[in-house]
Amino acid sequence: MPTYEYECHKCGKTFDVFQKMNDKLLTVCSDKSCKGKVKRLIGTGAGLIFKGSGFYATDYRSEGYKKKEKADKPVPSSPCRSCDKKGSCDTVK
Repeated sequence: MPTYEYECHKCGKTFDVFQKMNDKLLTVCSDKSCKGKVKRLIGTGAGLIFKGSGFYATDYRSEGYKKKEKADKPVPSSPCRSCDKKGSCDTVK
């Protein structure tokens, strides 16, 4: 449920209310002794909250995407004769 912020015209108090989107707007201050008219304020909206570290675009890719990405990577060249490493080698060929 969204949180809406209201402000009382009479006492100036601001307060938050959890309401369903289709609930009617509040019209009376939540302070029982005030009973002033309230208006709903324009909120900034809820932001995304990421918990933890390392949220990158590739963290939540599907398994099919990951397999295709591996298949598209270039195949390393043949192993170096002097060190048996594939790909780049520090020794001169």
